[in-house]
Amino acid sequence: MTFWRSGHGADATALHAATLTLDTHVDIRWPEPPDPLAEGPMRVDFPKMARGGLRAAVFVAYVPQGRRDAAGHAAAADRAEAMLRHIRARADGARRRFCATAAELEAAHAAGATGVLSAVENGYAMGHDLGAPARWRALGACYLTLTHDGHNDLADSARPKRELGDAESEHGGLSALGRRAIAALNAAGMLVDVSHVSKAGMMQAAELSRSPVVATHTACRALCDHPRNLDDEQLDLLRAVGGLVQITAVPAFLRRVPEGTTNPASVEDMAEHVDHAVRRIGIEHVGLSSDFDGGGGVRGWQNAAESAGLTAALAARGYDARAIGLLWSGNFLRVWRRAEALAAP
Repeated sequence: MTFWRSGHGADATALHAATLTLDTHVDIRWPEPPDPLAEGPMRVDFPKMARGGLRAAVFVAYVPQGRRDAAGHAAAADRAEAMLRHIRARADGARRRFCATAAELEAAHAAGATGVLSAVENGYAMGHDLGAPARWRALGACYLTLTHDGHNDLADSARPKRELGDAESEHGGLSALGRRAIAALNAAGMLVDVSHVSKAGMMQAAELSRSPVVATHTACRALCDHPRNLDDEQLDLLRAVGGLVQITAVPAFLRRVPEGTTNPASVEDMAEHVDHAVRRIGIEHVGLSSDFDGGGGVRGWQNAAESAGLTAALAARGYDARAIGLLWSGNFLRVWRRAEALAAP
C-alpha cells in the first residue's frame, strides 16, 4: 500500500522551504563548545542551519557512561545541567528562540525564527535522583535518552561496555529504578527516548510509558544488522503505542561494510530505511534526525547546510508535502504534545 506517495517527484526546493524542518538529535562539543553563531568546525551551527533551511534542532546534553558511584553520578548531573543551560543561552529570543513546548516551536517557525531545543542523552546523569526529570523539564529539555553505550542503573544498553565490566545483560531490560524513572519522566512531561537501549529494555519502556516513546536516532535492523537498530518486532510495538522511530544519518546504521573500509552511505540509504519503516508501521510513526557531531553524516547530508538533500531524496521517491512535513517534524510534535498533555498538573 502506497498511500503516502504522491505518485511523482515533487518540487523538492519548494517543499523544503515550506517545511518545519526539525533535526531531533544534534550533539554539541563539551566542554568549550565553539561559538554556534560563527561558521565553525561542527556539522551544525546557526550559519549552516540558515543555509540549509534547517529551521530547528534539538541540541543534546550528552553524558558519557562512567563509574556508577555517588561521585560519578554527581559529576554527570552537573555536566548535563550545565549543558542544558548553555543550550538555552544559544537563543536570543528573537532570531533564535528557545522552545520548551511544541506550541513554542510552531510559534517560532511562524515568526521566521530558528528553534533551539534541548534534551539529555544518557540516564546515567540521573543517578538515583527521581527529581531530575522535573528539573530538566524546567530547564526546557524535551526528552531523555535512557542509556548510551554501557549499562546504567536504569536500563541495559544495546551496546554493553566491556571495559566498564558490563555483562551482556544486567537488569533484563529495565531495572526497578528505571521503571520509576519512566514514571517520573511521564509526570514531568518529558519524552522517553529508547535509542541505545537493549531490545528488552526498549520494549518494556514502550509498554510501561503512559506517553508514546520515541527512538530519536536509529535505523531499521531488517536492512542493516546493527545492535543500535530496531527490528521489525520493535517497530511494530512503536506503532502499537503511538510512538516514533527516527531514521538517522549514521553510516554504520544504514549500511554494513567490511571493517576498515569507507562507508558509502548516502541520503538514498536513509530513504531506503524510511521506506521500510513507513511500509511496516505507517508514515505517522516515522521521522528523521542526523546525529550530527555525534557520528552522523552521509553523502548528500554531511552537515546542516545540506539539509535540503534529504528532502530531495524523499521527494524523488514520491513523498509529498504532507508526508515530508510529518517526517521532518509533524510526528515528533504529535508525540511531544501527548507527553505534555499527560504530564502531572
